Amino acid sequence: MDDLVLRPVAEGDLAFVERLRTDPELAGPFLWEGWSDPRRFRRRWESDGMLGEENGNLLVVRGGGPVGLVSYRRVAAFRTWCWSIGISLMPQARGSGAGTRAQRLLVEYLFAHTPVHRIQAETDAANIAEQRALEKAGFTREGVMRGYSFLGGRYRDEVLYSVLRTDPPP
Repeated sequence: MDDLVLRPVAEGDLAFVERLRTDPELAGPFLWEGWSDPRRFRRRWESDGMLGEENGNLLVVRGGGPVGLVSYRRVAAFRTWCWSIGISLMPQARGSGAGTRAQRLLVEYLFAHTPVHRIQAETDAANIAEQRALEKAGFTREGVMRGYSFLGGRYRDEVLYSVLRTDPPP
C-alpha cells in the first residue's frame, strides 16, 4: 500500500471521476444517489480544479492509475468549523486497505495544510467495511445519527466518526 498516493484531479481524470460517481455498479450500495448530471464534475473542475475553500477532491492513485476519489467539505460547528471527509473507491480497490490508507493520507494532508482541529466522517450504519477502515485510520466512533441520510428510497442511520489534531496517530 506504500505506492498509494493522493493528488489533485487533472483534466484527463475527469472521465474516471464521472464514471466512478455516476455508474451505479461502481458507486456501490452506499453511494449510489440516482442519476444526475455527470458534467457537474467538469464544471466544478473548470471553476476551481476541485480544490475550493469550502470543499475539495483528491484522486486516489495506486501504481500510477486512479483507484478512487477522496473528498472533504467544511462543516460549521459551535464557534468554529471542521472538515467532513468521504471516499469512493473502484470495486477492485475495496477490501485491500486502500480506503484506510487514503483516508489517513487525507487526514495528514488536512492537518498539515489547514488550521482545523477536528475531521469527521459519516458512513451508513450498514457499511461495516468503511467503519473498520475509519477505525484503522485513527478515527473514533462517536455514535449513531438516526435517519440522517436518504438513499434508495428510505431514510438511513449514519455512524459518526472523528479524529482530532491532538489524537495519537494510529
